[in-house]
Amino acid sequence: MNKFNTDDFDYILPKKFIAQKPVEPRDHSKLMILDRQSKEIDHSYFYNLPNYLNKGDLLILNNTRVIPAKLTGKIEGKKSNIEILLLEKINKNYWKVLAKPGKKLKPGTKLSIYKESELNQINAKVDSIEEDGSRILFFSEPELLSKIGDMPLPPYIKNKLENQERYQTVYSKINGSIAAPTAGLHFTPTLISNLISMGIEIVYITLHVGWGTFNPVKETNASNHLMHEEYWNLTNDSSSKINEAIKNKRRIIAVGTTCTRLLEHVASKSKSSPVLFQPGSGKTSLFILPGYKFLITDSLITNFHLPKSTLLMLTEAFTGKTLINKAYEQAKINNYRFYSLGDSMLII
Repeated sequence: MNKFNTDDFDYILPKKFIAQKPVEPRDHSKLMILDRQSKEIDHSYFYNLPNYLNKGDLLILNNTRVIPAKLTGKIEGKKSNIEILLLEKINKNYWKVLAKPGKKLKPGTKLSIYKESELNQINAKVDSIEEDGSRILFFSEPELLSKIGDMPLPPYIKNKLENQERYQTVYSKINGSIAAPTAGLHFTPTLISNLISMGIEIVYITLHVGWGTFNPVKETNASNHLMHEEYWNLTNDSSSKINEAIKNKRRIIAVGTTCTRLLEHVASKSKSSPVLFQPGSGKTSLFILPGYKFLITDSLITNFHLPKSTLLMLTEAFTGKTLINKAYEQAKINNYRFYSLGDSMLII
């Protein structure tokens, strides 16, 4: 196994660069263009994306939708709040969750889940503790979770969004994520229409963003990091369009690291050459580090990511260390906005 020092993916970012609210309109965010062949970097705005794409390109979008996964609870007989984040639905009444402070939630602990603005309240009980520190919770009325839950914004975003839909892509459709596929937040219906009218084909796939995407890398050697599984789905129509693009050697552009991981996961399961995509669903824990040989992804649209994150590691693997480091430094010089609500880059 290769050794990757996690500290090599670190960088200094003053807090002023962390975007606290989205740009309006969506496509007026900045767009940095990185050319992997020439090593050149250009600066533009997202509404100019069509200028960098060609007729026949295949643009892959993740149509997952963020669920109100952030809950507030109280232990029976206690006054202090417990923060709960839904991670994965096990069955109708049981969910895998993260809790803070988690030490107070031992098996058998009873809680009430509530929201100040809602009259409804749900009873919950800790069923078990997983090896990774998560908890399995039983909810008495799981159908009320969507009313009681809040949008699970990242902790570095300090204020609630006035418009909760700004943490959803305009094409979000399938409920299941606990974080937004943020590269897609820059698209508007008009921009999508313009892309289609110029001959860009758009394909929707689904990967529910879970703990695997945002769980920080704590291992000194990044190769030892455990990537948690995330659910994916690929329809007959989408797989057929991807196969047609492969057959005709058209450029495949992944919008976001989630799309990249799904594409590369499914491609890795193909036993034919060239790669043949099969429709289906499942879970992936694909962890992409520098040295990975990309099978299907030709270009990537992605935001500026947290230091030492699996997202930054994937982006460096696709771009190359020298160019990505140069890009991040230029982003600071040119006042780009970082992280989930920030600006983006197109890597060609």
